[in-house]
Amino acid sequence: MRATGRRILEARQVSKIYGERVVTKALQGVDLVLDDGEFCALTGPSGSGKTTFLNIVGLLDRPTTGSIAIDGRETVEMLDAERTELRGSKLGFVFQFHHLLPAFTALENVMMPLLAREGRPTRDMHEKAAALLDEVGLGHRARHRATDLSGGQQQRVAVARALVADPILVLADEPTGNLDTESGSRVLDLLQAFNERSRAAFLIVTHEEAVAARCKRVVHMVDGRVDWDRQSTTT
Repeated sequence: MRATGRRILEARQVSKIYGERVVTKALQGVDLVLDDGEFCALTGPSGSGKTTFLNIVGLLDRPTTGSIAIDGRETVEMLDAERTELRGSKLGFVFQFHHLLPAFTALENVMMPLLAREGRPTRDMHEKAAALLDEVGLGHRARHRATDLSGGQQQRVAVARALVADPILVLADEPTGNLDTESGSRVLDLLQAFNERSRAAFLIVTHEEAVAARCKRVVHMVDGRVDWDRQSTTT
């Protein structure tokens, strides 16, 4: 059964059209609702609209038509400053490529979302980032620059960074796509543990069957539309 508690995401009839002379319909009337605690995979072939939809849900882009509500707040007509505030306070992001700042340490990278929100470092911020690095197994690497870490370690730092602000919705775009099997499995373990502990909702774009199989729900897209939406039978 799907969670029936707090409504985290409500996307209704979301469409995205690019171009004028040559029109590309990237999304065509997508509906998706996520409640707290859901761990959902978004699958489909290349070009099906998965990443476009994730960017719109993440308030990185706006739909051509339709509505996106995050935690009950309609976002499409929000000013950019309001969208930025909501994104920083409610959302966490994990990408295939970690996008860590190479000149900064692992600890500083994890602290970045809090620094962006608060404007200056604090002891609590430092302690929270350090605790998350411990949780992802990298407390001993906290003072190392991002460039001194392996690919798997860098992605675990990126996971800690995504979770440090206590998001209610975590959006992950191919979070294991650039990792070996063991490192990818460890990243998924971390995401699932946070999901179970915090009740944050997760929407994970993936083309990997093994990743989708570990999700409680799978939504499959084709040609910019939801093709099917079902609970996983393997979890």
